[in-house]
Amino acid sequence: MSDALTLPARTLTNDASWWRQAVVYQVYPRAFADSDGDGVGDLPGITSRVPYLRELGVDAVWLSPFYPSALADGGYDVDDYRDVDPRLGTLADFDEMVAALHAAGIRIVVDIVPNHTSDRHAWFREALASPRGSAARARYVFRDGRGPDGAEPPADWESVFGGPAWEPVGDGQWYLHHFAPEQPDLNWSNPEVREDFLTTLRFWSDRGVDGFRVDVAHGLAKDLPDPLPSAAELEAMPKDGTHPLWDRDDVHEIYAEWREVFDSYDPPRTAVAEAWVAADRRARYASPAGLGQAFNFDLLEADFDARQFRDVITFNLGLADVSGSSTTWVFSNHDVVRHATRYGLPPRGAGTEKHGKQWLLDGGPEDQLDRELGLRRARAATLLQLALPGSSYIYQGEELGLHEVADIPDDARQDPTYFRSAGAEVGRDGCRVPLPWDTDGASLGFGGPAQLPQPAWFRRHAVSVQEADAGSTLNLYRRALRLRAELQCDEALEWLEAGDPDVLAFRRPNGWTSVTNFGEAPVELPAGEVLLASAPLDGKLPGATTVWLRG
Repeated sequence: MSDALTLPARTLTNDASWWRQAVVYQVYPRAFADSDGDGVGDLPGITSRVPYLRELGVDAVWLSPFYPSALADGGYDVDDYRDVDPRLGTLADFDEMVAALHAAGIRIVVDIVPNHTSDRHAWFREALASPRGSAARARYVFRDGRGPDGAEPPADWESVFGGPAWEPVGDGQWYLHHFAPEQPDLNWSNPEVREDFLTTLRFWSDRGVDGFRVDVAHGLAKDLPDPLPSAAELEAMPKDGTHPLWDRDDVHEIYAEWREVFDSYDPPRTAVAEAWVAADRRARYASPAGLGQAFNFDLLEADFDARQFRDVITFNLGLADVSGSSTTWVFSNHDVVRHATRYGLPPRGAGTEKHGKQWLLDGGPEDQLDRELGLRRARAATLLQLALPGSSYIYQGEELGLHEVADIPDDARQDPTYFRSAGAEVGRDGCRVPLPWDTDGASLGFGGPAQLPQPAWFRRHAVSVQEADAGSTLNLYRRALRLRAELQCDEALEWLEAGDPDVLAFRRPNGWTSVTNFGEAPVELPAGEVLLASAPLDGKLPGATTVWLRG
């Protein structure tokens, strides 16, 4: 088993297919590293940690929103799409960060938020100052209220974050916001909106950005009938490309225009869709004529179960064949409970009263969390993930084995979901707590006072602690990413019969084999040279363990 952690020197090339099997590391800027001590992570802080990212071995960084914002939704309420929030730095700082990443052989993907602006965006301020029927209001989705004076909302729709989806502006009209009231939805049937975003894509591509992660990619195109349907009628409508709000077929006309911009660069800029749509609708977002890749959240939604994992993997590799893209694998991100915690909780429905996406957002009762088991399963799942063909997206802090932070004081919470649900849903703050870099200081090496409090147990997971521990989760990730880079091959796998329903095994075309024991009892270790294991083997393959073999 290799002990070397340092990767060989890498230089970026014009390889147009770099993204197909890349490892992409998501940085949530405000919680990554703070360079000036104000308690907010920033772009110079990211630049200072490029050696860490280089040592980790990732191929690209996905940067969550860094634009000017009031932070009504963690930066996804954008005031200006072509600037940097002054709390995070300047455009010059952005350029310096991109140069440092590229010099380290790491590409950069930035978040683009096209479904809505913030309510502080110049366009929306102009809309509020303009009369109904004006060109300024036509950039957004305004409707007359119901009743003789328009005092009732146009429809009884509820926003994703809770509460009404329509907000009055005081003159009898209301605007649509699928998320927070500070996030008014844009009208993508307006040519001015479409052209302005093409300008934004060129602006960042010209500054060296290699790709874009497209937020709420399935929500842009809308066709609202008159009168508007009720919430119940809306819910009953099929999501087959004709729904008034979600996953409409005509959204792909927008992305065809984006693709023309992407392909005007050498190499072409990449994009990945965040599209929570039915699995059989995902391939079109990932087509070469569109965004090129789409997030596959199916493993993220699966229990730690061999049959579920095999079904998800088989299905999504089939979808990749249909779209001509590569699939994506992800277990954690800024919107869901960290997978080390999810895997340490009872399965969905097993007394947690959680199901579907809500279970991903809120997790489960802290007193039912088995931290050790959750981390062991998370390490095993990640090693399996990194052996799969396709690209892997990892979220900052998962390489440290971080659990969700559950005990955030109410007065420190920031997620609008918490406030708009009157505390019924705790929201996503628990996965957005600033990273622990060291064991010393009030913010554990993050910088200034952490805007979300770091628990005492974070010290055990600090980078400085894990770098000194050969068996740490950080060093497991480093070894796995080095080996993956050496072993990567054609985008195919062959399932192997393990003779045990709790064991999942597959072989890549070059003889690289991954075997995962999803059960509790140890099983026989398959023959072959052991390259890496997620836990000590002792001659057997223990439960909740993955091993990579060759030969």
